[in-house]
Amino acid sequence: MKLYTYFRSSAAYRVRIALNLKGLAYDAAPVHLLRNGGEQLSDAYRAVNPAMLVPALEDDGNVIGQSLAIIEYLEETHAATPLLPSDALGRARVRALALTVAADTHPLGNLRVLKYLTGQLGVTEEVKLGWQQHWLRTGMAALEALLANDARTGRFSHGDTPTLADCCLVPQVFGAQRFGVDMSPYPTVMRIHAACAELPAFQQAHPSQQPDAE
Repeated sequence: MKLYTYFRSSAAYRVRIALNLKGLAYDAAPVHLLRNGGEQLSDAYRAVNPAMLVPALEDDGNVIGQSLAIIEYLEETHAATPLLPSDALGRARVRALALTVAADTHPLGNLRVLKYLTGQLGVTEEVKLGWQQHWLRTGMAALEALLANDARTGRFSHGDTPTLADCCLVPQVFGAQRFGVDMSPYPTVMRIHAACAELPAFQQAHPSQQPDAE
């Protein structure tokens, strides 16, 4: 398998965690999102993924885009170390937690959104940072409420083993901390983050451990 990735991409970070949790070897193919105007916009990468986003996973000649679709594919093709619960309600909850990050929060701070804010709309760097922090705090508050008020939350987001929800939570915390969000209002999120940080699968997926880390 080959993973087209960028060390600071939250979406690629999710997939790296999932691959590591499942013990799957892969070749990393870095796609620098800033160099040369963004390598994801090049003709070469467009031929791989027409959406011009990372990550993309190439497996046996087939390419899959979108981090959650990739992780669901891995779940269906590599049953060992499941990342979704065995019961339908549990799977729905884990997917909802994951989407709270991947659909409701992360897209609002995506690089192409931020570039549009400063480019076409002409907002200042200070206003852009305020935008990022606002939506990061909003997403974290929702995640905290969902986790803190549910008995199914255990050591991790759902029970005592990592799931898809944790694959999404950890990169989102990394992004929030990177942009200066005060994480003290989210103790449940940070407790789970700390539990994940103890595991090699999460440690090895961290942006600082990637071949293209700067």
